[in-house]
Amino acid sequence: MTTETDETAEKLERLNANIAKMEDLSKRLVAALSNKRKADPGLQGPSHDLYVKAAAAYMAEMMSNPSKMIEQQVGYWGKSLKHYMEAQQALASGKLQAPEDKGPSDPRFKSEMWETHPYFNFIKQQYLFSSEAISSALSDLEGLPEADKHRVSFFVRQIVDMMAPTNFLSTNPEALAKAVETDGASLVRGLENLVHDIEQNQGDLLVSLADEAAFTVGENIATTEGSVVYRNRLFELIQYTPTTQKVHKTPLIIFPPWINKFYIMDLKPANSLIKWIVDQGYTLFMASWVNPDASYASTGIDDYIEEGYLTAIDQVKEITGEKQVNAVGYCIAGTTLAMVLGLLRKRKDKSIKSATFFTTLTDFADPGEMGVFLDDDFVDGIECQVADTGCLQSFFMSRTFSYLRANDLIYRPAIRNYMMGEAPPAFDLLYWNGDGTNLAGRFVVEYLRELCQKNKLALGEMRVLGETLSLRDIELSICAVACETDHIAAWKGSFNGIKQFASKDKTFIVSQSGHVAGIINPPSKNKYGHYTNDGQMVDADAWMEGATFNEGSWWPRWGEWLKKRSGARVAARIPGSKSHPVLISAPGTYARMKA
Repeated sequence: MTTETDETAEKLERLNANIAKMEDLSKRLVAALSNKRKADPGLQGPSHDLYVKAAAAYMAEMMSNPSKMIEQQVGYWGKSLKHYMEAQQALASGKLQAPEDKGPSDPRFKSEMWETHPYFNFIKQQYLFSSEAISSALSDLEGLPEADKHRVSFFVRQIVDMMAPTNFLSTNPEALAKAVETDGASLVRGLENLVHDIEQNQGDLLVSLADEAAFTVGENIATTEGSVVYRNRLFELIQYTPTTQKVHKTPLIIFPPWINKFYIMDLKPANSLIKWIVDQGYTLFMASWVNPDASYASTGIDDYIEEGYLTAIDQVKEITGEKQVNAVGYCIAGTTLAMVLGLLRKRKDKSIKSATFFTTLTDFADPGEMGVFLDDDFVDGIECQVADTGCLQSFFMSRTFSYLRANDLIYRPAIRNYMMGEAPPAFDLLYWNGDGTNLAGRFVVEYLRELCQKNKLALGEMRVLGETLSLRDIELSICAVACETDHIAAWKGSFNGIKQFASKDKTFIVSQSGHVAGIINPPSKNKYGHYTNDGQMVDADAWMEGATFNEGSWWPRWGEWLKKRSGARVAARIPGSKSHPVLISAPGTYARMKA
């Protein structure tokens, strides 16, 4: 009896101590929220006009076709009432059990309690019925333009996902069990994680996806050997140390996107695209972009082309003594590379021998899922924000991309970190994802207005450095790699841009998986295959229908393509030259700059 009393007293003491900690943390939370950064209202959500249009369309349909609306409501009520009666009958049997669950599986409800416990099962089923009813009502809605319907569906889905019972402590069986098991310690750790994230993001909430202390750039991530051999205000030029005695004559330069950092291609030796390229016998250069601050407010597309691409290409030619380079552009850097190719043709400059595009959009007529953020309401908000701060802070881009996969990048990590009280995992890919960059003020406005909204490059109206550019200006050898489930640069959108190039030598590849995993797909893993089709690029659906599926990574196929355009083998080149002494070891200083 004494032992049980002592144990109860100890548990009560631990519980009271945890409650006291939560009170202290709550004070810190209030203080952190009071220091919230200033942000234009346009960045917080779509304009009210969008919802007014949706409500007007719904009311109009209700008046013109009431039977359709009644049918939808009756169907929803019928499912809800039927499940309620089944739950009542199960309880009436005298057993604490849920009725048979015939619904589809949902990874959010993986705990057995969602299936077996009558309380949690009832909440789950009613949530799923409501979600289905809302989705059906929107998909069947007439009288609303397709673009507006797509946007309404997206933002309503955000609300529906947010309201999932898994996201609330009182309706999450796993979180409740963990809290009881730990005498509230899991909730204390979760509140500590929440306060940390809000303090780190100036009063805003951005869920930590990875353990920041687990990685150090240049030590256990981005470790392929190389040297910075040139630096200006926009980029550092990295030349990688050869691992073969001979290399191909034509050097290769990669232009990564400056929305994130280049080391997504160099997370670890086993999946490093950079290391793989070097091991194939190429003299590889990488442009590592600066992480801009307010001083870059007036830096635009023309600056990135003149001081970035063209300068980098000139340095590579000078270091290697070659007249031509092969170039790669990834995502937004691929879009810019397309403009560079058009500009060089206008100038009759043949510095680039061939170009490769990774997950690149050049025709924004259909921007895919990202299109919901490209209307004037958001873009106006971004323009006002950068006018005030000089750059678009990385927080806003990270939040935007997270909402494209909210359950995976917001709610599931939030449940783990805040309700279960677990530490974020030591995951290199998610660490990179959180190591974001700012965007220069003028550049982001030009990119959104001129390319995304007005689609000037595809229309042949893009003005850069005194020239009017078009996709038809591109005539050299092209290889483009798109990704089948890419939610940022949809493969069909990529196809529709590349097909407009005037190049007679075009290779198009579709890798399985998404924007990152489809590109960082080492042959050793044999994880994702790829599609190829040697026929003409006319229609995306027809191309895919006639495509051949190939097991394994696309890297070796691209390697063979690149080898044919890279010349004979010459003695390997060590980084730098007399005119370009080594400044610092890779990955350099810009890759280490925090936003």
